[in-house]
Amino acid sequence: MEIQKTALYNYHKSLGAKFVPFAGYEMPVQYSSGIVDEHKTTRRSAGMFDVSHMGQLSIEGNQDLAAELEKIIPVDLKKIKINQSKYSFLTNEEGGICDDLIVTKVEKGFNIILNAACKNNDFKIISSSLKNKFKIVLHKNLSLIALQGPKSSKILEKIISGVSSLKFMNGNKFSYNGENLYITRSGYTGEDGFEISISNKFVEDFAKKLISHDVKPIGLGARDTLRLEAGLCLYGHDINETTSPIEANLKWAISKRRREEGGFVGYKKIKSDLNGSLSRLRVGVKPEGKIIAREGVKIFSGDGKEIGSITSGTFGPSVNRSIAMGYVKLNFSKPGTKIFLEVREKKHEAKISELPFYKKNYVR
Repeated sequence: MEIQKTALYNYHKSLGAKFVPFAGYEMPVQYSSGIVDEHKTTRRSAGMFDVSHMGQLSIEGNQDLAAELEKIIPVDLKKIKINQSKYSFLTNEEGGICDDLIVTKVEKGFNIILNAACKNNDFKIISSSLKNKFKIVLHKNLSLIALQGPKSSKILEKIISGVSSLKFMNGNKFSYNGENLYITRSGYTGEDGFEISISNKFVEDFAKKLISHDVKPIGLGARDTLRLEAGLCLYGHDINETTSPIEANLKWAISKRRREEGGFVGYKKIKSDLNGSLSRLRVGVKPEGKIIAREGVKIFSGDGKEIGSITSGTFGPSVNRSIAMGYVKLNFSKPGTKIFLEVREKKHEAKISELPFYKKNYVR
């Protein structure tokens, strides 16, 4: 399959980006200042992320649409308000996560943001479930820009009046140079920020406008360190089709009514996990010293028994230490529990940690 490029590819090139293949796309991993500087810039100021590789799906329909979507998405979609967003999943029959996603209720139906590697399969799952009763479009003419950081609200307000009044996980329609945009106050860094859905034709002009307001471009490298500090999962690594939302410590993302009533794919397994059959849990891990525990590193108890493995690990520039996430047997999941990590055939001390590692700065 030919590798794809976002509408901003040439602009990234002009900004000195280094590229890597990611989810079928040629994506910027970092720029000349490097990953650590990009990470710190996002935490103290504002950074621009091109996340146009992700899927933007819209579903239009009548009042039956929420009920039909609830069969595959475990959110209380009947109570969600217009322009409100929720983090959720598509689940399979075994209670595993086919994808994690953001669902936003809009006037004519729902908009859903899908992970790049999953979007085509997600489209098939959703279309099959809805049985062609509703209009479903996976948009190819739209780009998605994430503006993240404590200064993002002031900067974006100068360009698009009214955006600063949005609350966290809410969105609305706006206009930029006559072009219609949909903007949500959301993101995946742990910082205040916005995600802007804009036509491919206008995205480069908009990106240049952001850069002219002292916004720095940020690549996938810093996006990964930022989301890990914030304790946020990366699909295909920390969660996948074999992981239930309860194991992944994401019970909060299944609304109370749905946990009690069910009625969605995989509920039998998820209900079982909720009722005490859980055997493992996603946790934070703080290695001692400077070792980096990468994905796949085995976790051991004090008496040498293998109890789990790391799914993501890096150095956290904002917390100034090595951090990781992974899964351990439930009786070893309490914060402060001493564990050992096998890195390069040597055992290194570590402790189970609460998540997130970095305090989130969302605007509620």
